[in-house]
Amino acid sequence: MDFIIVTGLSGAGKTRAINALEDIGFFCADNIPPQLIQTFYEMAQQSHGSLSHVAVVTDIRGGDMFSKLLSTLDQMDAERKVYKILFLDASDYVLINRFKETRRKHPLAENCLGSLEQAVKLERDVLRPVKERADYIIDTSYLSPAQLKERISSLFLGDASDAMKIHCLSFGFKFGMPTEADLVFDVRCLPNPFYVENLKHLTGLDKPVQDYVLGSEETKGFVSRLFSLIDYMIPLYCNEGKSQLVIAIGCTGGHHRSVTLAQVLYEHLIEQNLRVSVNHRDIQRK
Repeated sequence: MDFIIVTGLSGAGKTRAINALEDIGFFCADNIPPQLIQTFYEMAQQSHGSLSHVAVVTDIRGGDMFSKLLSTLDQMDAERKVYKILFLDASDYVLINRFKETRRKHPLAENCLGSLEQAVKLERDVLRPVKERADYIIDTSYLSPAQLKERISSLFLGDASDAMKIHCLSFGFKFGMPTEADLVFDVRCLPNPFYVENLKHLTGLDKPVQDYVLGSEETKGFVSRLFSLIDYMIPLYCNEGKSQLVIAIGCTGGHHRSVTLAQVLYEHLIEQNLRVSVNHRDIQRK
């Protein structure tokens, strides 16, 4: 049975995540008090396979009841109940803007005398212990709804208990670093196609850009060392029982060098029959 506990910051995209899980066949329940999570788990166990994929959302909307989440998780661990935690995150700036745009009220606004900034900070502090226990963390700050759905599908379309999932992510430093990254590689030291007139309007998915980036001696040396390091580290992460490894590669704008190298790393890992996905976070951003 796949049992996913979805939680995270208000406004970070939990509703979209649960919709994506429903689309790939999960039975989903929203706004569940932590005390009822075990009830849902046992109900799914007794369904004789009809509820083999279950996802429940629990978050700060539960008020004081949410404080029981950690003790619920401890009890499930003691009883050897198998589950995974998916944590949705986003930067404070993005969360505040989302609430302002939708004119929604933050669940903790009254606790902070109506201050949206303080409410976001308070919620982040409350959720920090849960985030530290999460198996999967997705930063939705710069993900479109379609990109989030693709990311959810890549994680859970198969068996959630399968071997570690590896996610290759390209990004632009000018748009901020991805907070969910486990490993970050800065490739701004490599030759930049942006300064080549016939390449600047292309991306790292186009062969002329790939040929330019990968053709330099600097990039060849970087790629060989990157592959050696990643190939060495993946078995170590697997032995530690890690569920997800996010490898982020960043350049200035996230259009050329980072895209090329994230794509090359993705193809290298695919050749080893690993569970791997790739996303180019900022490839469409100006």
